[in-house]
Amino acid sequence: MSEEKVITEKDLHNEGMLAMPVIKDTEVKKFLVEYTGNKFDNEEVTVHMIAEMLAVEFPEFVYGFAEENFLRGYKTGLDDAEGLLTTTTTDAV
Repeated sequence: MSEEKVITEKDLHNEGMLAMPVIKDTEVKKFLVEYTGNKFDNEEVTVHMIAEMLAVEFPEFVYGFAEENFLRGYKTGLDDAEGLLTTTTTDAV
């Protein structure tokens, strides 16, 4: 029997894309990193920190992204489920 690995929410946000530091290579990124760094009083700003700041400061923006992401994922799931429905007719004699 395999043992299931349990991670905390903190561990989830400290891995992958959300834990990556943001490279300030555009004006918008520079602004977001500086603003978020000042809010969190931290010099190394991660993607997760910016997402948290946007959720508090600009929830309409985050809700719009979340809604679009949910709807696209839901549609993909329905399309996948529809693809599983293969109807074949067999003539029983």
